[in-house]
Amino acid sequence: MSDDDKRPLPAYDAMPAHPDFYSRKQSDRFDAALSPKNPIVVRNATIWTGEVAKGLEIVFGDVLLDKGIIKAVGKIGPVKGRIDEIQANGAWVTAGLVDLHSHLGDNPSPTLAGAVDGNSLKGLTQPWLRSLDGLNTHDESYRLSAAGGLTTALVLPGSANAIGGQAFPIKLRPTSEKSTSSMLLESPFESPSHWRHLKQACGENPSRVYSGTRMDTIWSFRAAYEEARKLKEKQDEYCQKVKAGRWDSIRDEAFPDDLQWEALVDVLRGKVKIQNHCYEAVDFDGIVRLSNEFNFSIAGFHHAHEAYLVPDLSKKTYGHTPVVALFATWARYKRESYRGSEFAPKVLSDSGIEVVMKSDHPGLNSRYLLHEAQQAHYYGLPANLALASVTTTPARAAGLDHRVGKVKKGYDAGVVDKKLFEPDLVIWDAHPLALGATPIQVYIDGIPQLPSKSSAHSDPHKEQKAPKTPNFDKEAHEAVDADGLPSLQPQQKKGRVVFNGLKSVYMRNAGKVVEVFRTMDATKRASVVVQAGTICCVSGFASGIVNVKTCSSGDLDTTGDATRIDLDGGSLAPALSTVGSPLGLRHIAGESSIGDGNVDRKVTGQDINRAADGLLFQTRDALLAYRSGVTTAITPPSLGLVTAFSTGAKHKLDKEAILSEETAFHVSVSLGAEESVSTQIRNLRKGLLGAVNGGEGGDLGKAFKRVVEGEIPLLVTVESADIIATIIKLKGEVESALANNSKKIRVTLVGAKEAHLLASEIAEAGVGVIVAPVRPFPRTWESLRILPGPPLSEKTAVSTLMKHNVTVAVASDTSQTWTTRNTRWDVAWVSGLLPHRAEEDTEFPKIALDSQGMLSRSEALELASTKVEELAGLNGKDDGRDLVVTSGGELLEFEGKVVGVVSSKKGVVDLLI
Repeated sequence: MSDDDKRPLPAYDAMPAHPDFYSRKQSDRFDAALSPKNPIVVRNATIWTGEVAKGLEIVFGDVLLDKGIIKAVGKIGPVKGRIDEIQANGAWVTAGLVDLHSHLGDNPSPTLAGAVDGNSLKGLTQPWLRSLDGLNTHDESYRLSAAGGLTTALVLPGSANAIGGQAFPIKLRPTSEKSTSSMLLESPFESPSHWRHLKQACGENPSRVYSGTRMDTIWSFRAAYEEARKLKEKQDEYCQKVKAGRWDSIRDEAFPDDLQWEALVDVLRGKVKIQNHCYEAVDFDGIVRLSNEFNFSIAGFHHAHEAYLVPDLSKKTYGHTPVVALFATWARYKRESYRGSEFAPKVLSDSGIEVVMKSDHPGLNSRYLLHEAQQAHYYGLPANLALASVTTTPARAAGLDHRVGKVKKGYDAGVVDKKLFEPDLVIWDAHPLALGATPIQVYIDGIPQLPSKSSAHSDPHKEQKAPKTPNFDKEAHEAVDADGLPSLQPQQKKGRVVFNGLKSVYMRNAGKVVEVFRTMDATKRASVVVQAGTICCVSGFASGIVNVKTCSSGDLDTTGDATRIDLDGGSLAPALSTVGSPLGLRHIAGESSIGDGNVDRKVTGQDINRAADGLLFQTRDALLAYRSGVTTAITPPSLGLVTAFSTGAKHKLDKEAILSEETAFHVSVSLGAEESVSTQIRNLRKGLLGAVNGGEGGDLGKAFKRVVEGEIPLLVTVESADIIATIIKLKGEVESALANNSKKIRVTLVGAKEAHLLASEIAEAGVGVIVAPVRPFPRTWESLRILPGPPLSEKTAVSTLMKHNVTVAVASDTSQTWTTRNTRWDVAWVSGLLPHRAEEDTEFPKIALDSQGMLSRSEALELASTKVEELAGLNGKDDGRDLVVTSGGELLEFEGKVVGVVSSKKGVVDLLI
């Protein structure tokens, strides 16, 4: 071993700074053409500095930005010369968000075959490739993600290879040069003091792409690093001869180098930050052994769905313990992620391992990277660490914490701090961990990315402190004890259950949701008595809207075998319903052997698929949805008859497992289908008009006949405004052909990202819209014209459609099943719901931002309950539907925890605690 091998690796958070870095008067990224002409002072802000080591440091004061550098933080007096002042008025300020795992630019949006450069299929180990060489400057995501507060992203190659290539950190602002290189935060080509970055992957991804095994992948690693070790040894020998003055022995020799392996040599020299895609314990073990065999460190394990089950294994990695970069709730999409847990950030943090929340953009839309931190906080990650997980911790894991990730003071106790941080700041309208927190202004390199305002008002009605989230200690322990697969079964109570301490009660009535009780006075909270799954009475109830009596003292008696539960300011509300996703048709999306299989999408022949025939019960995504208040799933096949089922049912023959076998007829029309759009419309027209004129035989003809007779709605999954316009014309064509020209067919659009462009036409045609997902992203060309919502647009798709009196509902991402559990957050976000505040004792506030004050809380609940069911054809009485019980807060609040489902049809209360 050479002397070079014996020296200690750089500390995990060490910055190999160039000597000139600390003496710079302006940032190396200063862009005179785009930067403000004058220094900027943000006054009177609530500043989260990012000094996590000292605890949750919050400074109320000012920030001075000039020439691409934060010059001072704190109480700043008058500044000489001309300045631009922004009055924050108490708004929260954080550093710009940092995404440690992104494919921005390399997998640009909208996705087009000629622009995707994420993976090379030329070999298992290719450290010579560089993500920079595929970075597309026209990605629609730069602008959108920056509007969510994201300022820095580490762009990684894909994970099809064991070593996919070198990664590069970028800033997400336009540059005057408009080149790929001008987006770089730091370039290793410019200075040897800058960290290099490498992407590695193990497990299923490279094995699948190269039809190999884990054994093949680990061998490919070892073979590549052995090549690098031998090259490094030759270089060390050459340098030793130079150092000894043995010039004759190297006179005719060139310095040994090889472009293919030089990046791995730098890994062995401790100059590279490795970000390692790694899911399962077996994969961590292989990489940990590899790191110790060749003496190199790992900056971060990414995805890492089983890391929380084996925290001590990660600590055995050579040099230091890597951070673990996670999703908040995205799991179970393939076998490797099946044991993933929403409690992983908490468990890892409690084990002393630093956590990063990342996007894998465009896997998740990095515009909402902060929402990953919010969810991690909800499930137990402390507030300071949740904020750090998208700022300081990823910056440190990327070796960039000397310039991004903090709002760093220029002066501390009179001592000059030489670390001059980038002026990447976000001014938020609420506490950053409050659901729906939205940037008021985003600065990248001191340059505002949103329309400038002289003052930046936080919303006084939105939560200005971190949410008081539920306690999930028990659930986290169970997840670990059960090796990632804890029981999700409820405890059924068929007898009498008394819920005390409710601050609000919402119930269904005549197809709507009504607020029948609420109080902000903790001494006047309500009680609800349930017998055999039926609401018997509500204390303090004084409304004739619904047929529920007021409790007597005898009703509230909890002696005997009654179960008493204190909800501590909780709520009772209608359970949510979802539509459009394949929930119930597959256990794991990436495993075809445990799903309903592929469905013929063509509208041809006389046969038709029924989703009810392929339903799979007790999938973990369905059970997690049930435990999150979504008790009804309305699931379509790709083509065929839609079914509605209970997400908590044990099997198809269970009582009330199938709520309706055939609620609607579903088709999808897309530019990305195998057939042309004109062919898809032709077949749809043929079926509908054929049904008007007598119909074709078989089940397909019968389904079309039921649509034209108004028995069931036609659900059309569609995104493009052009295709939506065609559907509207087709609807009119069919209705004109009906014998009774006044008869209407029911059509509902699902997805409909461009529906806002035709809001008035959709309203006039009497077409309903289920917006899914509620936070749109132009993933494909046919969804390019999204209405992005605040802060980029005042209006959203939901608010625009509702303003035109379109019947609107919302649902989670229809291409996924795991997102269903987050329906409650989707509803709250799109509604802009405000938390209940103790000082407001007259009425609960309405809406803050996204819906522009159009919705009450009851109306917000309708978006994912009665409206969904109406538009998807699930007709029935209100008095037989599930109710959800929460503790600590309401269903649409981060304070609320679902603790039970009241089911009158099953005659039970399912307790989830």
